[in-house]
Amino acid sequence: MTRWRSVVGGVCLVGALGSGIGLARAAPGPAGPRAAGSAGVMTAHQQARRAFGARRWAEAEASFEAVLAAPDAAGMTAVQRAEVLGYLGLCELEQGKHREAAEHLGQSLEQDAALNRALLDRFTRAFNRAAERVGRIYVAASPPDAEILLDGEPIGTGATAHELFVSPGAYTLRARLSGHGEVSQRVEVDAGKTVSAALRIERAADAPVRAPDPGVRKSAPVEPAAASAAPPAAPGPWASWPGTLRITGVAVTAAAVSAGAVFMLRANRLDGDLRERIGGLHRDPSWTSGACREAPQPSACPELRRMREQRDQSGVLGTALVATGAVVGAVTVASFFVDLSFLRSTPSRSGLRVVPAMAAQQVGLVALGVW
Repeated sequence: MTRWRSVVGGVCLVGALGSGIGLARAAPGPAGPRAAGSAGVMTAHQQARRAFGARRWAEAEASFEAVLAAPDAAGMTAVQRAEVLGYLGLCELEQGKHREAAEHLGQSLEQDAALNRALLDRFTRAFNRAAERVGRIYVAASPPDAEILLDGEPIGTGATAHELFVSPGAYTLRARLSGHGEVSQRVEVDAGKTVSAALRIERAADAPVRAPDPGVRKSAPVEPAAASAAPPAAPGPWASWPGTLRITGVAVTAAAVSAGAVFMLRANRLDGDLRERIGGLHRDPSWTSGACREAPQPSACPELRRMREQRDQSGVLGTALVATGAVVGAVTVASFFVDLSFLRSTPSRSGLRVVPAMAAQQVGLVALGVW
């Protein structure tokens, strides 16, 4: 019996030693910076969800902001980031911070493909509530690398059209660029309304030409006697107008196309908002497609009507401006290929000229010059 006990004891000892060696090999080493950062993000996210469930809105807001500001936040997936932004917006909405809520909920809804249907509906309803209490500004600038400022605070460049959520009131938009001038525009925004602004900066005037030193005399070229004897021809009344019209045409084309693009972007965004709003209403069992034609109308009908009107107005205005810019641009480009010197008192002696010609039974244009 004693012998069997010794054998069993030896086997257990060997097994214990083997387990200790295996555990020693499997034990993880010290966590690296990325692991520590991930752990910090997870801890902050869990704290934020607990505070949100307990309706401690200020604490949940601070925790969700800590998640976004964590060093390892860039490693979050699109789903995680969209959810954090959406919950942060919900916390801000509960505290009456409508501008911040609209901004963060809008950023979350930009990644709507990453959200499940329940969260998408919840964030959309919250965004609509917040948007009713704030104003919205669409602003673009030209040239694209111009810096845009709102009341002195930089908001980006003109490379894209910016959507800004602001509290109702008056604001000053500015655009500036080195080597160009500076332009500003004052806008006033009401709650639930949207305004658009297109800022175009003109290139600064060239430096004045330096006057020649009066102490240095320049030798004048010797002209033939016949040429010097002939008095110079006085310029006609049409001598400078083509160049002026071409410059004006280029400026009008750029301004019209830029403004039209802004309005068309706004119409596209309003159409997306309208679709989301209608999609949310259709998920309500009490809502029908003809609800707005019945009496009394649901409270959402005036909002839908307003959004449709704003979308249609922006689309029509944007299309009209782009079409106008295209027509003016085509006429301006065509003017560079036509010599209008026949309207001057002294026709040009070189280049291509298009002159109207009329015969007994025909009217047309005759091209003269070197092709």
